[in-house]
Amino acid sequence: QVHLVQSGGGSAQPGGSLRLSCAVFGLSDSHSCLGWFRQAPGKEREGVAVFTSTKDTTYGDFAKDRFTMSLDNAKNVLSLEMNDLKPEDSAMYYCVAHSNPFHCTHVMVVGRGEFDYMGQGTQVTVSS
Repeated sequence: QVHLVQSGGGSAQPGGSLRLSCAVFGLSDSHSCLGWFRQAPGKEREGVAVFTSTKDTTYGDFAKDRFTMSLDNAKNVLSLEMNDLKPEDSAMYYCVAHSNPFHCTHVMVVGRGEFDYMGQGTQVTVSS
């Protein structure tokens, strides 16, 4: 059975850094996609970073040059390192996974869609 368990996050000042982690259990690596999405109150969900079907990483425009997603295959932990945080990065962040390796990228591009699996969510708050 697949489940995702998130940790990390919290509060930071503008310009600061935070790290999110997502322990992935039971997911078939070769037939799935992984990524991070976020949603702030009153705003649409947006893709932060996803692994494509070829295991390349696609970042949302706001995340480029500031956020780095990585996967520790040995520990099955997906991480998101967030640097130079801005108040507009404040949101609930979700680790996501889907059984179709193309799906995470698709959802990021079209801006809608559901996932087979989601973590419990982690709040990130950036304020001075």
